[in-house]
Amino acid sequence: MAAAAKKTLVIVESPSKAKTIGKFLGSRYKVVASVGHVRDLPKSKLGIVLPEDLDNIESDPTGKLAGADAFDPQYINIRGKGDVIKELKKEAKKASKIYLATDPDREGEAISWHLAYLLGIEEGAPCRIVFNEITKKAVKEAVKNPRPIDLSLVDAQQARRVLDRLVGYLISPLLWRKISRGLSAGRVQSAALKLICDREKVVQAFVPEEFWTIETDFRKGRKFTAKLSSCKGSKISLANKDEADAVLADLEKGKYIVGKVEEKDRFRKPAPPYTTSSMQQDAANKLNFSTKKSMMVAQQLYEGVEIKGKGTIGLVSYIRTDSVRISDEARDAAKAFILDSYGEDYYGGAVYTNRKKDVQDAHEAIRPSDVTLTPDSIKAQLSKDQLNLYRLIWQRFVASQMTQAKLKAMSASVENGDYGFKATGSKIVFDGFLKAGQSFKGDADDKWLPEMSAGEELEPKDTRAEQNFTQPPARYTEASLVKDLEDKEIGRPSTYAPIVATLMERKYIKKEKKNLIPTDLGFTVTDMMAQYFHEIVDVGFTARMEEGLDDIETKDIRWKKIIEDYYGTLRKELDYANEAIPVMEPEVELTGEKCPECGRDLAIKRSRYGQFIGCTGYPECKFTKTIVRKIDVKCPACGGDIIIKRGKKGKTFYGCSNYPECKQVYWDKPSGKICPKCGSMLIEKKGKDTTLACSNRECNYKE
Repeated sequence: MAAAAKKTLVIVESPSKAKTIGKFLGSRYKVVASVGHVRDLPKSKLGIVLPEDLDNIESDPTGKLAGADAFDPQYINIRGKGDVIKELKKEAKKASKIYLATDPDREGEAISWHLAYLLGIEEGAPCRIVFNEITKKAVKEAVKNPRPIDLSLVDAQQARRVLDRLVGYLISPLLWRKISRGLSAGRVQSAALKLICDREKVVQAFVPEEFWTIETDFRKGRKFTAKLSSCKGSKISLANKDEADAVLADLEKGKYIVGKVEEKDRFRKPAPPYTTSSMQQDAANKLNFSTKKSMMVAQQLYEGVEIKGKGTIGLVSYIRTDSVRISDEARDAAKAFILDSYGEDYYGGAVYTNRKKDVQDAHEAIRPSDVTLTPDSIKAQLSKDQLNLYRLIWQRFVASQMTQAKLKAMSASVENGDYGFKATGSKIVFDGFLKAGQSFKGDADDKWLPEMSAGEELEPKDTRAEQNFTQPPARYTEASLVKDLEDKEIGRPSTYAPIVATLMERKYIKKEKKNLIPTDLGFTVTDMMAQYFHEIVDVGFTARMEEGLDDIETKDIRWKKIIEDYYGTLRKELDYANEAIPVMEPEVELTGEKCPECGRDLAIKRSRYGQFIGCTGYPECKFTKTIVRKIDVKCPACGGDIIIKRGKKGKTFYGCSNYPECKQVYWDKPSGKICPKCGSMLIEKKGKDTTLACSNRECNYKE
């Protein structure tokens, strides 16, 4: 019996990606997933050889430091990945050839490097294949062109990993000792937190100033409004009601005469295709997605979706990129689609270049892998979130290759004695890229002014003065924070999504509506970091460090040199901070109750999961109990108190205080009102406005 032919082994990160690629390559290939990283630094210790460690090589009982250099990372197989590694080694032994097809970025290159180490692949072997989109054509082309692992990319990833580990694992224990356990510092995280805290300080210190505006409505065929802009040819500002009333009195005495009337052509250019950060910003602003959610949904679109008639394909190109560049092939496909769908007048064919010529230009912008798959044509195969994000990506890409929109702008000055008013309007003459469903920021009202001529008298219909107050700068939202981090060149696209999640998890910030607001703890940590670790939170320093890390990849800079230069400063700051920072005594808020187990006082304590009641005799006495928070609503089943509870995954719900005897529960806040239709409790349903709805799913009563 003939032996079975050996297969080519292809290793990717995720099972869904493996499933998609496996269908493209056929039976001669075996595609398996590493399920992310397989080797990493240990969680339980620093895992990096420090210069001072080398003084103790002879007394090292493990012998691991023998032959080590300063800042060598001491990688281990990730706990829980034993079975995966065992299976990968088994498949590798059976394979005729091994290709490593992890993501086409630094992180993906590092995963391939670790896999090559575990599987015994020789350095320099052409084992690495990359593709920017998961389509049959792209994957098959990649298999034809394997290359060696790019060690510059690996070194760039290692430098970031080691640097972030040094900051996190050396500063965080200091925060634990001096402030509270569970706190953390991070190279990008701490700089982002300082931005949020600095903005909040400006908002809190802001003193609003009063000012008044005056507008007059006219009707000449249609209603239009003119706004007071000048007095005797100079810009006018009205500080209070008395000044506004004086102007209104003057206006009543005079006549409104049309001054200069102008018409101008204006053009609006389409935006370039998405980068990771611009996609996150639009998804936040237009879809109300968190950065974490936008990356999760984008990953699903990239890895593959089952499309009727085409099988499982990746719908978008690689989603972690700083580049606005697109390939010639993608540009040609867009041109053909635009000419066929909209006509020659709509094709613009713009070529976009990046502001910064950096390493990430190796990737294209985020774009649909097949532009002919319009959102409407595949909406039945996508979830709501997938469809909404795909529509954004598709529209942005198609619009980027279309012509400008042409508008006609009209302005008219209206004079009344010494006072000058201005009215403006516009209309779209040619929609251009707007045809693809795009819009532009600051869209004109698209209200054309009526025909009028200089010297013509206008009849006012209503003149009014309105009180206003100057506004503080807006607090950060996830979208505006991402934009600022990108503008200041802090971090990289792949780091933006976890930043807000980490800051919220550590209780450094909270989210109110869309606004990111620092907590007292966030201010405390930031102030301490700014005082004792100035460079960590300094925006300029963080950006320069990011540029230095990029240079490892592009300019063949030795990665340990970057770490050496940084560590010298960090070590001095650590030694000084350890001596200078006083230990903050935690505030003890006694409940007035005694511990039922030891008789000592009970107090409200805090953990990363929230507040609880615990014994002041800890750690000798470990008694704890949850804090009961009532909402002043009685249980309709037994008359007990409805209290706020928290599930195992942190989700808030409302249950009866007499549990487990009474199992009444609500996932929305009970209002205390009874449904007039069926007698069940009415609950609060929150959307743009809070409404009351019956908690009985079979009853449709609302108010």
